[in-house]
Amino acid sequence: MSFRPATATEVITTADIDGERRGRRRGRKPGFKQHYNKREAIAGYLFISPWIIGFLIFTAFSMVYSLYISFSNYSLATNVATPAGIDNYAELLQDPKVAMSLGNTLFYAVLAVPAEIIVALLLAMLLDKMTRAKGFLRTVYYLPKMTPAVATATVFFLLLNGNTGAVNKFLALFGIQGPQWLVDPAWIKPSIVIMTLWGVGGTMVIFLAALKSVPTELYEVASIDGAGAFRKFFRITLPMISGALFFNVIVLSIAAFQVFDQAYVLFWNNQSQSSSDSALFYAIYIFQQAFQQFNFGFAAAMAWLMFVIIMIITVIQVKVGNRFVYYEGDR
Repeated sequence: MSFRPATATEVITTADIDGERRGRRRGRKPGFKQHYNKREAIAGYLFISPWIIGFLIFTAFSMVYSLYISFSNYSLATNVATPAGIDNYAELLQDPKVAMSLGNTLFYAVLAVPAEIIVALLLAMLLDKMTRAKGFLRTVYYLPKMTPAVATATVFFLLLNGNTGAVNKFLALFGIQGPQWLVDPAWIKPSIVIMTLWGVGGTMVIFLAALKSVPTELYEVASIDGAGAFRKFFRITLPMISGALFFNVIVLSIAAFQVFDQAYVLFWNNQSQSSSDSALFYAIYIFQQAFQQFNFGFAAAMAWLMFVIIMIITVIQVKVGNRFVYYEGDR
């Protein structure tokens, strides 16, 4: 007598048989169909209803209303929006600061996203190899992520001071003359990137979780075949964590295009002084147009332009990135 494992179609549970019997009594056609519990579904919707209400009021309605404002001249004092057609969108092509701020934001994103990925991955690999104090160091690395951006910017305002800052004093110990981080236009965006690297703890935790899911057997087999650390990283580690890498690239890219608080605290919080155009990011210019110039229609048009740009970049990343991402369920 021979035995073979039952296939998935041959496994019939008691619940399935009872469900079919009830279905026959109610006049349904025979067949095993899973029906959701209405009471559980209602309870689930009730639990998430605060989020749904908040999303509809503060996100969905705000987006629709901002789209309406972008085609009008809106007055905050009278709460009246007079139709303006596509004038606000046409002004986007005429205002030189729109292109300049968009270029600054794009340049910052190109610098910040790869730097955050590399630093976060290095920290995650370092923690993954450690055997002692791993939990303590993971907490220490993640704490800067919990620090308010305004507090972080204030600290880095002192650290990156070109004359008395701690960073330039440290470089002076090696005979290196540090730049004017917050004054020289060539170093303004790199200084914000350095400040952004302070909060890579969230990205590091995602990479660390991905590294934990890589089977150790793959490294053992690679060691037997004589593979070195370099080949193991590019042949095993990187493909196995490509899903987390893909996710972090998309999330960090979206965040980079919305950079605001760090640059605003460092360069634009003092309205009595004029800052360099190199520190004018797109989100800051939207803020200036909306809440300083009260040009809400033009600011709404700028916001929707940024939304379209982020959507296009994200779609391109998804189309290209899916070709290189390894999913465990795929063949």
